[in-house]
Amino acid sequence: MKPKSVVMVVLLMTGAFGVGRWRDRTVNARALAEPRILYYHDPMHPSYRSAQPGKAPDCGMDLTPVYAKDAAPAAAPADAADGNAPARVKISAEKQQLIGVRLGEVEKSPGAGTFRALGRVVPDEARVFPLTAKVDGWVRHIFPDSTGSLVEKGQPLVAIYSRDFQVAQQAYLFALNQLDRFKDGDEPDAMDRLKLALSDALTNLEGMGMSHPQIEEIARTRKVLQAVNLVAPATGFIVSRKVTPEQRFDRGMEFYRIVDLSHVWILANVGEAESRSLMPGAAARVSLAQIPGTTFQARVGNVLPQFDAVSRTLQMRLEADNPRFTLKPDMYADLEFAVHIPAGLVVPKEAVIDSGLRKTVYVDKGNGNFEPRTVQTGWRLGDRVQIVDGLEAGEHIVVSGNFLVDSESRMALNRGRHD
Repeated sequence: MKPKSVVMVVLLMTGAFGVGRWRDRTVNARALAEPRILYYHDPMHPSYRSAQPGKAPDCGMDLTPVYAKDAAPAAAPADAADGNAPARVKISAEKQQLIGVRLGEVEKSPGAGTFRALGRVVPDEARVFPLTAKVDGWVRHIFPDSTGSLVEKGQPLVAIYSRDFQVAQQAYLFALNQLDRFKDGDEPDAMDRLKLALSDALTNLEGMGMSHPQIEEIARTRKVLQAVNLVAPATGFIVSRKVTPEQRFDRGMEFYRIVDLSHVWILANVGEAESRSLMPGAAARVSLAQIPGTTFQARVGNVLPQFDAVSRTLQMRLEADNPRFTLKPDMYADLEFAVHIPAGLVVPKEAVIDSGLRKTVYVDKGNGNFEPRTVQTGWRLGDRVQIVDGLEAGEHIVVSGNFLVDSESRMALNRGRHD
């Protein structure tokens, strides 16, 4: 081969090699300039990730890419010695709106607070009066009062016939007649015995359920009543009636159940922490959603030793006067307590994430940056919890969507470990 030809071939090969290297550098530069996709995730549930684009399995939404430039720095807080503490995270404004991030402020408690609870009205157990049969017999007549009727104490409810009542009335009449016959006698011992027999006969009639007006009628007419009226033992509402005309009944059968609603109980389930602030005698304001503007006063009677393992609450009993019978059994009522609590910093209880090992609150540092802060908590009342250490008054914190912020934080920590 001629020398000129050799030189030409060498020059051509050198040029081709240079062009190839120039093209590789151009491709690499473009690749570095383009955003690098770390993974794809479900915008509604950021914890779901995929290496490929596609659809979210739960809601069918398009998976969105997460770019390296948007990833949060992997720096962990000072208390991340165990490797499980969340990391500081950066979340764009669009994503905050998507996952429902809402901010609140660390406030100072003035030392007095309001606790609200939901209560259920129930009858006072000491004001429930059953009307029961003290003898065997038959129902002769039922008065028109039915379930739901308001009856007065001493009002006749049912007329009955009983052989036992006949015998008891005859014994009472005999004692009355004997006392009248020997009242002018000169035997004091005999008179005492007759008076004792009359008292026993009277007590027997009262114990069997005969009313005083009927006993007085027997004493006045000196006749045995064929039907005895059983009367309401108290003023109240008939809540149960188990009697029909011409019915045969046995001793102990309950005819009616009457409830005096002039004084009622209100049962409320409260947390153990709140119950310590509500001692017997504490006042509460009672209101009804169905009757706006109407309020009552109630007082804590007792905190019952009934602990609900599911809701982690204790049952509290309040007592309230109800002269107009506005509060009815099984009604729901809103309760409001004014309580005194130690002054300090407070946050909404939703702001605190309790993992069992630590309690974390996310602090807004601005520009979409959220810093996890380990806190110590104190008392808890209603929807507020005291912060003993870890936060300062005026700091802005995440009070809604914090679990998703925590998920983003932990994913950022995991990405930092793998990078």
